Amino acid sequence: MTTPALDLMASLRSGSSTSPRLTWYGPDTERVELSGRVLDNWVAKTSNLLQDEVDAAPGMRLRLALPAHWKAMVWALAAWQLGLETMLEGDAADFLVTDDPDSVDGKYGAVFAVALPALAMRWPGELVSGCIDYAAEVRSHGDVFMPHADPDPAACALVDGGGRGHLHRDLLDGFAVAHDEGVRLHIPAVDGLEPALANALGAWKQGGSVVLTHPDVELTDKLLAAERIHGN
Repeated sequence: MTTPALDLMASLRSGSSTSPRLTWYGPDTERVELSGRVLDNWVAKTSNLLQDEVDAAPGMRLRLALPAHWKAMVWALAAWQLGLETMLEGDAADFLVTDDPDSVDGKYGAVFAVALPALAMRWPGELVSGCIDYAAEVRSHGDVFMPHADPDPAACALVDGGGRGHLHRDLLDGFAVAHDEGVRLHIPAVDGLEPALANALGAWKQGGSVVLTHPDVELTDKLLAAERIHGN
């Protein structure tokens, strides 16, 4: 059984799969550009990591405690592809994904430590026992995701900041922000992860792409022109 998230991933890896779909500008001149094919590759590896290493299955909950960042986008898509419920707040979850594992408060079936720098090959330091180093583990997993169980389109995919639940079948219509066909959309990370996800989904649904910028990045005319961003 398919869901909008599965359909979206299929569209990202087909058609103009080599075109930029997600571009990230971070601190210290960091720039990451992911084509549809590469974005799908990261999402597939992350879904396989969840499914193969911690037995993640449809209906389970994943607490996504990351800032608006390209890796947070990957994690959300991976969770939805699996049929998980992604939580942006609270701690009543099966899994935790965080860039600050030292501050973990609560009990989870698994904790994933995510190093945010693009070139990080492992967590920079010691991790507590049982904490999974995302950067060190994700690359060993398969490039193609084959679910062990079908996601339920009628299950909850996300509870937004206002407490409203969004079903998997409604992600691209009820949660995503509407955008024009083929949009090249700028998303400021300073606005938070929820609006970043909603806007990115809306852009991708229309065959568009997004440029996500860290709060420390100055949105100059040169950057806007280079990325062909309009309407900012």
